Amino acid sequence: MDKLRMESTDMTELNIEKIGKLFPNAITESKDKDGKLKKSINFDLLKQLLSTDVIEGDEAYDFTWVGKKASIVEANRPIRETLRPCKEESKNWDTTGNLYIEGDNLDVLKLLQESYLGKIKMIYIDPPYNTGNDFVYRDNFTRDKDEYDAETGVYGEYGDRLFRNTESNGRFHSDWCSMMLPRLQLARNLLSEDGLIFISIDDNEIKALRCICDEIFGEDNFIDNIIWKKRYGGGAKEKFLVSLHEYVLVFAKNINNIPEISVPLSNESIEKYYTKKDEKYKLGEVIAHIH
Repeated sequence: MDKLRMESTDMTELNIEKIGKLFPNAITESKDKDGKLKKSINFDLLKQLLSTDVIEGDEAYDFTWVGKKASIVEANRPIRETLRPCKEESKNWDTTGNLYIEGDNLDVLKLLQESYLGKIKMIYIDPPYNTGNDFVYRDNFTRDKDEYDAETGVYGEYGDRLFRNTESNGRFHSDWCSMMLPRLQLARNLLSEDGLIFISIDDNEIKALRCICDEIFGEDNFIDNIIWKKRYGGGAKEKFLVSLHEYVLVFAKNINNIPEISVPLSNESIEKYYTKKDEKYKLGEVIAHIH
């Protein structure tokens, strides 16, 4: 027996879905009265789509989202935290040249600003791809604990409410962008003038990531969008075309200071596929390596 719905149909939500099928570019994101993200209509754009004349209004080339200003503030907000050494869990404490830090990555990036500002030559990050299961974000809105536990049952290490950006809430791009912007801003601060950042991503957020990086690092400092083949076989679970590749987005702190970039060769399987050379990219020693 089907479970009975205990509420009426949300006609506004249905109408937004209908409009989205006709005008997908008119769909945007906004906050409701409780501060939660929801799908909504960009009425100014919808009016233009339905008009044969230009609708008056200010225009600018811009990439924005709900919560962008708050995420910029977050990057600059100081914290009252410190790094604590764990000698008993470390190996060769007095002689090692490596540093492993465990903690909230945003807090750690802020703490590193003091000692490593402008000193790191290469950064590699593998952020959540916003697939619906890999992205958990903070939410500071308060609610009755029992009500909250019934909905999510998840708290962060410091008491923050955590939510998964799942398929059921639309995998909102705004939440993901707000998570990425302050971290990328702080990462840029850490890069040396000849530094590079490599960011893994897939099709879910490659467009948003490129726009954020263009804004933070500058379009002129874009190096390349590396495409790497993630599988060689088919995929029975794929609904349409089989997804075979993902991306690594590469930006420089200052592209004028970047030397020749080399691709490392480690075994015959790589050599078999990468045999060509040109003036910009050539096979040879890797300029930087990080785990």
